[in-house]
Amino acid sequence: MALTTLPSGMTQEPSQTPVPPTPSPTPIPLAAVVNGEAITLAEFQGELARFQASTMITGTNLASDPNEIVLNELIDQTLFAQGAVENGFMVDETTLQSRIKSLENQLGGTLALEDWKTEHGYSSDDFRLALRRSVGVAWMRDQIIAEVPQNAEEVHLRQILLPTSAEANEVYTSLQSGADFLDLAFKYDPMTGGDLGWFPRGYLDNSAIEEAAFALQPEQYSPVVETDIGFHILYLVERDPNHPLQPGARSALQEQALLDWISNRRNQSAIQILLP
Repeated sequence: MALTTLPSGMTQEPSQTPVPPTPSPTPIPLAAVVNGEAITLAEFQGELARFQASTMITGTNLASDPNEIVLNELIDQTLFAQGAVENGFMVDETTLQSRIKSLENQLGGTLALEDWKTEHGYSSDDFRLALRRSVGVAWMRDQIIAEVPQNAEEVHLRQILLPTSAEANEVYTSLQSGADFLDLAFKYDPMTGGDLGWFPRGYLDNSAIEEAAFALQPEQYSPVVETDIGFHILYLVERDPNHPLQPGARSALQEQALLDWISNRRNQSAIQILLP
Protein backbone atom coordinates (compact mmCIF):
# COMPACT_ATOMS: atom_id res chain seq x y z
CA MET A 1 0.00 0.00 0.00
CA ALA A 2 1.42 3.44 -1.00
CA LEU A 3 2.03 5.93 1.77
CA THR A 4 0.25 9.29 1.60
CA THR A 5 2.67 12.27 1.42
CA LEU A 6 1.75 15.03 3.86
CA PRO A 7 2.44 18.70 3.05
CA SER A 8 5.10 18.85 5.73
CA GLY A 9 6.93 15.95 4.16
CA MET A 10 5.80 13.59 6.92
CA THR A 11 4.35 10.25 6.03
CA GLN A 12 1.16 8.60 7.32
CA GLU A 13 1.23 4.94 8.33
CA PRO A 14 -1.35 2.78 6.58
CA SER A 15 -4.56 2.46 8.64
CA GLN A 16 -5.31 -0.92 10.21
CA THR A 17 -8.81 -2.36 10.29
CA PRO A 18 -9.67 -2.82 14.00
CA VAL A 19 -10.18 -6.45 15.06
CA PRO A 20 -13.27 -6.88 17.26
CA PRO A 21 -12.53 -8.56 20.60
CA THR A 22 -13.45 -12.22 20.98
CA PRO A 23 -16.63 -12.39 23.02
CA SER A 24 -16.33 -14.14 26.38
CA PRO A 25 -18.38 -17.31 26.67
CA THR A 26 -21.60 -16.80 28.57
CA PRO A 27 -21.25 -18.55 31.95
CA ILE A 28 -23.65 -21.40 32.58
CA PRO A 29 -26.00 -20.56 35.47
CA LEU A 30 -25.33 -22.81 38.44
CA ALA A 31 -27.43 -23.94 41.38
CA ALA A 32 -24.52 -25.17 43.50
CA VAL A 33 -20.88 -26.20 43.42
CA VAL A 34 -19.85 -29.28 45.42
CA ASN A 35 -16.10 -29.76 45.89
CA GLY A 36 -15.57 -27.97 42.58
CA GLU A 37 -18.24 -29.97 40.71
CA ALA A 38 -21.09 -27.90 39.32
CA ILE A 39 -24.79 -28.61 39.63
CA THR A 40 -26.31 -26.50 36.88
CA LEU A 41 -29.42 -24.40 37.35
CA ALA A 42 -31.02 -26.22 34.42
CA GLU A 43 -30.41 -29.60 36.08
CA PHE A 44 -31.85 -28.33 39.36
CA GLN A 45 -34.92 -26.89 37.64
CA GLY A 46 -35.51 -30.15 35.78
CA GLU A 47 -35.32 -32.20 38.97
CA LEU A 48 -37.55 -29.71 40.76
CA ALA A 49 -40.20 -29.98 38.05
CA ARG A 50 -40.11 -33.79 38.22
CA PHE A 51 -40.30 -33.71 42.02
CA GLN A 52 -43.27 -31.34 42.02
CA ALA A 53 -45.06 -33.44 39.42
CA SER A 54 -44.60 -36.58 41.53
CA THR A 55 -45.93 -34.90 44.68
CA MET A 56 -49.00 -33.74 42.77
CA ILE A 57 -49.66 -37.28 41.58
CA THR A 58 -49.27 -38.79 45.06
CA GLY A 59 -50.96 -35.89 46.86
CA THR A 60 -48.01 -35.56 49.24
CA ASN A 61 -48.06 -32.57 51.60
CA LEU A 62 -44.53 -31.32 52.17
CA ALA A 63 -43.32 -29.84 55.45
CA SER A 64 -40.16 -28.46 53.81
CA ASP A 65 -39.48 -26.19 50.86
CA PRO A 66 -39.35 -28.25 47.62
CA ASN A 67 -36.37 -26.19 46.43
CA GLU A 68 -34.45 -27.17 49.56
CA ILE A 69 -35.45 -30.84 49.32
CA VAL A 70 -34.38 -31.14 45.68
CA LEU A 71 -31.13 -29.22 46.05
CA ASN A 72 -30.11 -31.21 49.13
CA GLU A 73 -30.83 -34.45 47.27
CA LEU A 74 -28.70 -33.35 44.33
CA ILE A 75 -25.88 -32.35 46.69
CA ASP A 76 -26.06 -35.69 48.49
CA GLN A 77 -26.06 -37.59 45.20
CA THR A 78 -23.02 -35.64 44.06
CA LEU A 79 -21.19 -36.45 47.30
CA PHE A 80 -22.00 -40.17 47.04
CA ALA A 81 -20.87 -40.22 43.40
CA GLN A 82 -17.66 -38.38 44.29
CA GLY A 83 -17.05 -40.93 47.04
CA ALA A 84 -17.40 -43.73 44.49
CA VAL A 85 -14.76 -42.14 42.25
CA GLU A 86 -12.40 -41.66 45.19
CA ASN A 87 -12.79 -45.36 45.99
CA GLY A 88 -11.85 -46.36 42.45
CA PHE A 89 -15.27 -46.84 40.84
CA MET A 90 -15.62 -45.19 37.44
CA VAL A 91 -18.80 -45.20 35.36
CA ASP A 92 -17.33 -45.82 31.90
CA GLU A 93 -19.25 -45.77 28.62
CA THR A 94 -19.66 -49.55 28.62
CA THR A 95 -21.30 -49.49 32.04
CA LEU A 96 -23.52 -46.60 31.06
CA GLN A 97 -24.66 -48.27 27.84
CA SER A 98 -25.37 -51.46 29.75
CA ARG A 99 -27.63 -49.57 32.16
CA ILE A 100 -29.41 -47.83 29.29
CA LYS A 101 -29.99 -51.18 27.58
CA SER A 102 -31.35 -52.61 30.82
CA LEU A 103 -33.80 -49.71 31.15
CA GLU A 104 -34.90 -50.19 27.54
CA ASN A 105 -35.63 -53.84 28.26
CA GLN A 106 -37.61 -52.96 31.38
CA LEU A 107 -39.69 -50.34 29.60
CA GLY A 108 -40.23 -52.25 26.37
CA GLY A 109 -37.64 -50.98 23.91
CA THR A 110 -35.75 -47.91 22.70
CA LEU A 111 -38.86 -45.96 21.73
CA ALA A 112 -40.44 -46.65 25.10
CA LEU A 113 -37.37 -45.25 26.85
CA GLU A 114 -37.45 -42.15 24.61
CA ASP A 115 -41.12 -41.66 25.46
CA TRP A 116 -40.32 -42.02 29.16
CA LYS A 117 -37.55 -39.42 28.91
CA THR A 118 -39.88 -37.00 27.13
CA GLU A 119 -42.66 -37.58 29.65
CA HIS A 120 -40.29 -36.82 32.53
CA GLY A 121 -38.63 -33.83 30.89
CA TYR A 122 -35.19 -35.31 30.24
CA SER A 123 -33.02 -34.29 27.34
CA SER A 124 -30.56 -36.95 26.17
CA ASP A 125 -27.66 -35.16 27.90
CA ASP A 126 -29.63 -34.63 31.13
CA PHE A 127 -30.63 -38.28 31.18
CA ARG A 128 -27.09 -39.54 30.68
CA LEU A 129 -25.80 -37.23 33.41
CA ALA A 130 -28.49 -38.33 35.88
CA LEU A 131 -27.98 -42.02 35.04
CA ARG A 132 -24.19 -41.80 35.31
CA ARG A 133 -24.49 -40.15 38.70
CA SER A 134 -27.11 -42.65 39.94
CA VAL A 135 -24.84 -45.59 39.07
CA GLY A 136 -22.05 -44.08 41.16
CA VAL A 137 -24.45 -43.30 44.00
CA ALA A 138 -25.77 -46.88 44.07
CA TRP A 139 -22.23 -48.32 44.12
CA MET A 140 -21.14 -46.08 47.00
CA ARG A 141 -24.28 -46.78 49.03
CA ASP A 142 -23.73 -50.52 48.56
CA GLN A 143 -20.17 -50.20 49.91
CA ILE A 144 -21.35 -48.34 53.00
CA ILE A 145 -24.18 -50.69 53.93
CA ALA A 146 -22.01 -53.75 53.27
CA GLU A 147 -19.75 -52.62 56.11
CA VAL A 148 -22.58 -53.04 58.65
CA PRO A 149 -21.83 -56.40 60.30
CA GLN A 150 -24.15 -59.38 60.41
CA ASN A 151 -23.71 -59.65 64.19
CA ALA A 152 -23.56 -57.01 66.93
CA GLU A 153 -23.86 -56.55 70.67
CA GLU A 154 -27.55 -56.86 71.49
CA VAL A 155 -29.81 -56.94 74.52
CA HIS A 156 -33.10 -58.73 75.07
CA LEU A 157 -35.41 -56.38 76.97
CA ARG A 158 -38.79 -56.33 78.68
CA GLN A 159 -40.55 -53.28 80.01
CA ILE A 160 -43.46 -52.16 82.14
CA LEU A 161 -44.94 -49.02 80.57
CA LEU A 162 -47.21 -46.84 82.68
CA PRO A 163 -49.06 -43.61 81.90
CA THR A 164 -48.19 -41.63 85.06
CA SER A 165 -45.20 -41.08 87.27
CA ALA A 166 -47.19 -42.02 90.36
CA GLU A 167 -48.14 -45.44 88.96
CA ALA A 168 -44.58 -46.08 87.77
CA ASN A 169 -43.13 -45.21 91.17
CA GLU A 170 -45.65 -47.50 92.84
CA VAL A 171 -44.61 -50.43 90.64
CA TYR A 172 -40.93 -49.62 91.18
CA THR A 173 -41.49 -49.72 94.95
CA SER A 174 -43.18 -53.11 94.59
CA LEU A 175 -40.16 -54.42 92.69
CA GLN A 176 -37.82 -53.17 95.38
CA SER A 177 -39.98 -54.97 97.93
CA GLY A 178 -39.47 -58.27 96.11
CA ALA A 179 -42.30 -58.42 93.54
CA ASP A 180 -41.54 -60.51 90.44
CA PHE A 181 -40.93 -58.38 87.35
CA LEU A 182 -42.39 -60.89 84.92
CA ASP A 183 -45.62 -61.18 86.92
CA LEU A 184 -46.04 -57.41 86.92
CA ALA A 185 -45.11 -57.16 83.24
CA PHE A 186 -47.90 -59.55 82.26
CA LYS A 187 -50.30 -57.73 84.56
CA TYR A 188 -49.80 -54.52 82.58
CA ASP A 189 -49.30 -56.17 79.18
CA PRO A 190 -51.15 -59.53 79.11
CA MET A 191 -50.33 -60.18 75.43
CA THR A 192 -46.52 -59.98 75.44
CA GLY A 193 -45.43 -59.25 78.99
CA GLY A 194 -43.67 -56.14 77.76
CA ASP A 195 -41.25 -58.14 75.61
CA LEU A 196 -39.29 -55.79 73.32
CA GLY A 197 -37.12 -58.56 71.88
CA TRP A 198 -33.47 -58.27 70.87
CA PHE A 199 -32.00 -55.02 69.55
CA PRO A 200 -28.56 -53.43 69.04
CA ARG A 201 -27.32 -49.95 69.83
CA GLY A 202 -28.69 -47.36 67.42
CA TYR A 203 -31.89 -49.28 66.70
CA LEU A 204 -34.37 -47.62 69.05
CA ASP A 205 -35.72 -44.16 68.30
CA ASN A 206 -35.53 -43.23 71.96
CA SER A 207 -31.97 -42.81 73.19
CA ALA A 208 -33.03 -42.69 76.87
CA ILE A 209 -34.45 -46.22 76.68
CA GLU A 210 -31.40 -47.51 74.82
CA GLU A 211 -28.97 -45.92 77.26
CA ALA A 212 -30.79 -47.34 80.27
CA ALA A 213 -31.09 -50.80 78.67
CA PHE A 214 -27.40 -51.14 77.82
CA ALA A 215 -26.44 -49.98 81.33
CA LEU A 216 -28.22 -52.98 82.87
CA GLN A 217 -26.89 -56.44 83.59
CA PRO A 218 -29.00 -59.58 83.02
CA GLU A 219 -31.91 -59.91 85.48
CA GLN A 220 -31.58 -56.29 86.57
CA TYR A 221 -34.36 -53.72 86.28
CA SER A 222 -33.97 -50.00 85.82
CA PRO A 223 -35.26 -46.99 87.72
CA VAL A 224 -38.24 -45.26 86.12
CA VAL A 225 -37.35 -43.81 82.70
CA GLU A 226 -39.58 -41.01 81.41
CA THR A 227 -40.20 -40.60 77.67
CA ASP A 228 -42.77 -38.87 75.48
CA ILE A 229 -45.04 -41.92 75.59
CA GLY A 230 -44.98 -42.61 79.32
CA PHE A 231 -42.94 -43.98 82.20
CA HIS A 232 -40.90 -47.14 81.68
CA ILE A 233 -39.30 -49.68 83.98
CA LEU A 234 -36.90 -51.86 82.01
CA TYR A 235 -35.70 -55.41 82.67
CA LEU A 236 -32.69 -56.94 80.95
CA VAL A 237 -33.42 -60.56 80.11
CA GLU A 238 -30.18 -61.37 78.26
CA ARG A 239 -27.14 -59.73 76.72
CA ASP A 240 -25.09 -61.13 73.83
CA PRO A 241 -21.90 -59.41 72.62
CA ASN A 242 -22.17 -61.06 69.18
CA HIS A 243 -25.86 -61.66 68.45
CA PRO A 244 -27.12 -62.21 64.86
CA LEU A 245 -28.94 -59.11 63.70
CA GLN A 246 -32.53 -59.50 62.61
CA PRO A 247 -33.20 -58.13 59.08
CA GLY A 248 -35.14 -55.15 60.44
CA ALA A 249 -32.41 -54.24 62.91
CA ARG A 250 -29.65 -54.56 60.29
CA SER A 251 -31.66 -52.43 57.86
CA ALA A 252 -32.01 -49.75 60.52
CA LEU A 253 -28.26 -49.81 61.19
CA GLN A 254 -27.53 -49.65 57.46
CA GLU A 255 -29.79 -46.62 57.08
CA GLN A 256 -28.04 -44.97 60.03
CA ALA A 257 -24.65 -45.76 58.46
CA LEU A 258 -25.73 -43.94 55.29
CA LEU A 259 -26.93 -40.93 57.30
CA ASP A 260 -23.68 -40.84 59.26
CA TRP A 261 -21.58 -41.10 56.08
CA ILE A 262 -23.35 -38.27 54.26
CA SER A 263 -23.34 -36.07 57.38
CA ASN A 264 -19.58 -36.52 57.80
CA ARG A 265 -19.04 -35.99 54.08
CA ARG A 266 -20.98 -32.72 54.11
CA ASN A 267 -18.93 -31.48 57.06
CA GLN A 268 -15.72 -32.20 55.16
CA SER A 269 -16.84 -30.74 51.82
CA ALA A 270 -16.84 -27.31 50.18
CA ILE A 271 -20.48 -26.69 49.23
CA GLN A 272 -21.51 -23.39 47.65
CA ILE A 273 -25.21 -22.65 47.13
CA LEU A 274 -25.81 -20.37 44.13
CA LEU A 275 -29.56 -20.41 43.65
CA PRO A 276 -30.86 -16.98 42.64
